[in-house]
Amino acid sequence: MSNVKAPIVLIHALWLSPRSWSGWVERYQAAGHDVHVPDWPRGAEVGVGELVEHFDMFVRSLPDSPILMGHSFGGLLTQMLLDRGLGRAGVALTPAAPRGVLRAPLSVLRATWPVFRRPANRHRLVTLTPSEFHYAFANTVSREESDRWYAELAVPAPGRPVFQVAAANLTRKREAVTVVDFANSDRAPLLLIAGGRDHLVPESVVYENFNRYRKSTAPTDFKLFEDRPHLITVVDGWQDVADYALTWTAHHTR
Repeated sequence: MSNVKAPIVLIHALWLSPRSWSGWVERYQAAGHDVHVPDWPRGAEVGVGELVEHFDMFVRSLPDSPILMGHSFGGLLTQMLLDRGLGRAGVALTPAAPRGVLRAPLSVLRATWPVFRRPANRHRLVTLTPSEFHYAFANTVSREESDRWYAELAVPAPGRPVFQVAAANLTRKREAVTVVDFANSDRAPLLLIAGGRDHLVPESVVYENFNRYRKSTAPTDFKLFEDRPHLITVVDGWQDVADYALTWTAHHTR
C-alpha cells in the first residue's frame, strides 16, 4: 500500500499542547497529507490504559490506516498502537520507555522529580515550573527562549502515567500497562528517534528501547539527532527531523 497521500496522526507529549506539532502539520499538509492531532483525554486520573484506548478508537475511526507519529509519551503510545496492529508505519520521537527498558540515567530522575516528589501526584494534574520545563524540555536553548516556549506550549498533565511507566519493571508483565511485544513481527515498521542532549529520555534509553526489538523481523530503525533536546518537535532544526521521519515512512510502509 502506498503512503503518498497517507493520513498522519500526531500524538503529542505529556506537558505539551497539540500546538507543539504546529510546524509539522503545516509541513505535512503542504506535502499532501491529511494530518490529525488528537488531544489527550482530560482528567487527573487518566492513565496509560485510558490513553491507549482513546487513541486506538481515534485511529480506528479514520477511513484509511494512518502513519502514526508520537513524541515522548506519545512515542510510547505509538509503539503500543503498532503492537495492536494499527498504523501502516510508526515514528516514535524521544519515546517514553515501555516495560522492559531498564535504563534510568540521573537526568531522567531529575526531570521527573516534579512528579515523584509528591506521591499524591499520582492522582493529580502536575504543572511544571518554567525552570523545570527548561531542564526537561529545552536545555539546549537560553532560558529566555525556553520561557517563550513554556508560555506557548506548556500545559498541566496527569501524574499517573509517569508513575505507571516508573513502576512497570517492578510489576508482573500481565499486570503492567506499558507492555509492548518486542518480538511482534506482524506490526508495521517502526522508527525510533533520539535527541543527543535530551534530559528526559536520553539517547541511551531510546537506543535500549530500539535494541529490545531485535527479535522482531518487522523493520525497526534508530536515528540520532545530535545536540537536540526533548523539545525536538519545536526547537530550531525541527524541519530536518520532520523531513527525515516522513522520508523514512515513504520507504517503510506496509
